[in-house]
Amino acid sequence: MIVDLPSTSTTSISKRLVRMRNEMGATTLGRVLTLVVLVNETDADQAIEDANDASHQHPCRIVVVIRGDKRGANRLDAQIRVGGDAGASEVVVMRLYGKLADHGHNVVTPLLLPDSPIVAWWPTEAPDDVATSPLGQMAGRRITDAATGSKPHVQLAKRARTYRAGDTDLAWTRVTLWRGLLAAALDQPPYEPVLEATVSGAGDSPSTDLLAAWLALTLKCPVRRTRGRNGVGMTSVRLERKSGPVDLVRPDGRVATLAQTGQPVRRISLARRTTAQCLADELRRLDRDEVYEEVLTKGLQLIDPKKGMPTSEAVAGGEAPSLQQSRRAARAAARRNKDIGSSKMVQSPSPEGKGTARSDTKAVKEAAARKLKAKTESDTKEPGKRDAATKGQGKGST
Repeated sequence: MIVDLPSTSTTSISKRLVRMRNEMGATTLGRVLTLVVLVNETDADQAIEDANDASHQHPCRIVVVIRGDKRGANRLDAQIRVGGDAGASEVVVMRLYGKLADHGHNVVTPLLLPDSPIVAWWPTEAPDDVATSPLGQMAGRRITDAATGSKPHVQLAKRARTYRAGDTDLAWTRVTLWRGLLAAALDQPPYEPVLEATVSGAGDSPSTDLLAAWLALTLKCPVRRTRGRNGVGMTSVRLERKSGPVDLVRPDGRVATLAQTGQPVRRISLARRTTAQCLADELRRLDRDEVYEEVLTKGLQLIDPKKGMPTSEAVAGGEAPSLQQSRRAARAAARRNKDIGSSKMVQSPSPEGKGTARSDTKAVKEAAARKLKAKTESDTKEPGKRDAATKGQGKGST
């Protein structure tokens, strides 16, 4: 259900929410937090869709603030979405015009849920210091996305300089699965220290920078960050050990291969995480992310995101895994898994020895032929008896 409120006020919005609650029952109750989204008009629809998807795991009130044209008279246009148009939440979309566009934090205040956490999310451009911004001071959790900026490494540098407890970035959330897989690989024998690491990814991928910083901080070894073409995201990680490398490679953005010395190559589902999935993860925990804080403020100092050899040179020099070889290994692993998992009839060997009957196909055919031959001979030799029996049965019938 969508209700438009042109040229309205926050008081009218609050009254309409109460009226809809009375009309529709408890569909607008049970909210665990208020998610305030600051976005421009161009990216508003996608941001609302992502917030709705995330609300299925965390029912909340979503307040979307869109800055309109600052010229002209002050005006507030609002839209309320509930039910199927709002996921598991209630959505209030507000477009601010005139001087009101610079006072979104004041407009939002009357619509905040009482006694519940406030989370602020900037899907695209964010203030240089989100913690000291008017809305950031109200929120206990502040979510940004360095990947949406024109220069992601510059955005990370800003986040590092101005970090405050409660800050987080979706570029960090996107490496969660990579971190888990690498940690699980190192928890298996042989238990050897990592001598050096190479992390490969797009030149505009802040997630690659953060993963390299995390490895450098955690493993306390040299970490090389190579740069590929923009837009491909993170592609591979190589951990060098004495017994051989551990290669986690994702050539197509969907399926990765994990290769270790002495073990078969494994195919792993490692699709790129959507913004809604990452947002839901961040809404799951509202406390301080100490690991992200250390990686952002200390780990990034151990690498230089601006520098780094091209990934093609690192592959040619044997310092990074090849994407082509990973694709071939993935296809070979897929064929092997298909053969192992195919539904084939398992046949036990035929019993052998004196006094046992053979159960193979040839024996069955021979037995059937003998039975048919015996029946044919019996019918040929005794036609009279069969006719007499037939006649007797006919006389006794009624």
